[in-house]
Amino acid sequence: MAVTVLIAYDARFRTMREMAQAVSEGVARVPEARAVFRAAPEGTTQELKEADALILGSPNYTGVSGVLKQWLDEFGDAWEEGWLKGKVGAAFTTAWTRHSGVEVTLWQLLHWLLAGGMIVVGLPYTKAMDLSGSYYGATATGRVVTEEDKEQARALGERVARYAVQLKGFV
Repeated sequence: MAVTVLIAYDARFRTMREMAQAVSEGVARVPEARAVFRAAPEGTTQELKEADALILGSPNYTGVSGVLKQWLDEFGDAWEEGWLKGKVGAAFTTAWTRHSGVEVTLWQLLHWLLAGGMIVVGLPYTKAMDLSGSYYGATATGRVVTEEDKEQARALGERVARYAVQLKGFV
């Protein structure tokens, strides 16, 4: 049985959809894992409980978008009840400009994951980060998602899936 990586994101923008697709391509690099997409406000408590990993994505609005934040707020009991505890989590974002607060958006998403007791996965440094990405998660800036952006997203998806598989004891 494969691990499930839930990719939950604000899908109102093409750039977010492209990044979510690239994240799922990274998940697909791991044979024991499968990706499930949920555009906020879709997705249920049951899906979150059953997922082995969660990757959140939000466009940058100098922080998390209202659409995704409202959806996440509906799961306020997650940290109290502990049903995210010990699962793998990560984040991605897009923005119009490189210095518009992408890391703030990632940190807000990571804060939510950490509050739920999740094991947060970022990206180790690569030369590609000179142009794209962040230690905290995958990013894309501008009106076009570049191949470098997509590769950072794929790397994040693969990394999350590999750790989720290891935690489930498949490897």
